[in-house]
Amino acid sequence: MTKHILVAYVEDKPGVLNRVASLFRRRAFNIESLTVGRTEQDGISRMTIVIDSDDVGARRVEANLYKLVNVLRVDDVTSKPCVIRDLALVKVAVTPAHRAEVLQLVDVFRARVVDVQDRALIVEVTGAEDKIEQLINVLTRFGVIEMVRTGIVAMARGSEAVSPNPPLVAAEVVEESTAVASVAMSV
Repeated sequence: MTKHILVAYVEDKPGVLNRVASLFRRRAFNIESLTVGRTEQDGISRMTIVIDSDDVGARRVEANLYKLVNVLRVDDVTSKPCVIRDLALVKVAVTPAHRAEVLQLVDVFRARVVDVQDRALIVEVTGAEDKIEQLINVLTRFGVIEMVRTGIVAMARGSEAVSPNPPLVAAEVVEESTAVASVAMSV
């Protein structure tokens, strides 16, 4: 199984997030990461959903998302050239003796300190998941008091939108995932 990154454009209306999350619950898929935010168009939100699934399962999720009334477009950007980022805020315990060392480590990871107190610093780091994990691992020896992460956001590279092709209608996605499943089973 691999991580699949799905980008869904949805109507910005109450209850849409609940319907999308319920779809994953009903189909027994675990959402590793889910971020939702406004887009450049009024009334449209963009969801970036990360799931751990094989290709057939990801296509089925995509097809099921299209069945939801408020979902306008879905793209699996897993294999497309993308910029993928995550953001974390990490509160680290520091003593006066270790403050300079923590500040040097933060600088090495191109993170920044956004709050300074007598016994703690809050570090903001943005980047790929592995970069954030590495920084957290390094800061653990000083004592991570608290941490929060936003989850992945992804955007396709280039001047075109996520998918230059018109979105597939749900029936086409179901047909394609059925064909992929048939080929996989025959192999």
